[in-house]
Amino acid sequence: MGVVQLKNMLTIDAKNVDFYYSEYHALKNINIEVEKNKVVALIGPSGCGKSTFLRILNRMNDLIPGTRMTGTVLVEGEDIYAPNVHVDELRKQVGMVFQKPNPFPKSIFENVAYGLRVNGINDKDYIEQRVIESIKSAALWDEVKDKLKKSAFALSGGQQQRLCIARALAISPKVVLMDEPASALDPISTAKIEDLIYELKKDYTIIIVTHNMQQASRVSDKTAYFYLGEMIEFDETTKIFTNPQQLSTQNYITGRFG
Repeated sequence: MGVVQLKNMLTIDAKNVDFYYSEYHALKNINIEVEKNKVVALIGPSGCGKSTFLRILNRMNDLIPGTRMTGTVLVEGEDIYAPNVHVDELRKQVGMVFQKPNPFPKSIFENVAYGLRVNGINDKDYIEQRVIESIKSAALWDEVKDKLKKSAFALSGGQQQRLCIARALAISPKVVLMDEPASALDPISTAKIEDLIYELKKDYTIIIVTHNMQQASRVSDKTAYFYLGEMIEFDETTKIFTNPQQLSTQNYITGRFG
């Protein structure tokens, strides 16, 4: 019985994952289990496979010709690479926030409502309720509540990124993927995003790629260190940063390379 309960606590379970860009072997035998309502940080030097692995989790790599994956990736117990999986349905469950804020050329309100409308929801009251809830969840409401009809481009970079997070939340995903969500932002906006991640894990499982060691240590429960396409170490964040098992991890964290 205990094993069943453990598996129910897993949001993501990746087993023996290898990934190729044509002939290039980008990820090698990745095995990782991510528990519900946890924040996992993926760290490592540029080009080590962090973002590639992140994009595997909502099949964004499918859009790149010549790529292939072997192994198994389960999200909430479902094999997301099974032949009967609808990728659009998967991406409702696994939302994504990119490195640079990418609001649509629409109003603040319509940016957040977009995913609902695309998914065929027409109930005006429901859309309004979800938009307001999502903007509040993204810690943006007090700043935009009087200008919902204004263009999203009128917002600052940090506000635009929180708007993109609100847009991802509107369709009620189970998992939120963040690819360096604060790397283009100033320190104050970065702190707001980090506070937000801490709040969001009450309702979502979050996986964040970051180059910022301090950020990884502040926001995550567990950290995975990637190097040259391999996951060298995966453990509690405090352990990774204070007592890593691998010399390679220690060298990276202490700034000796990368």
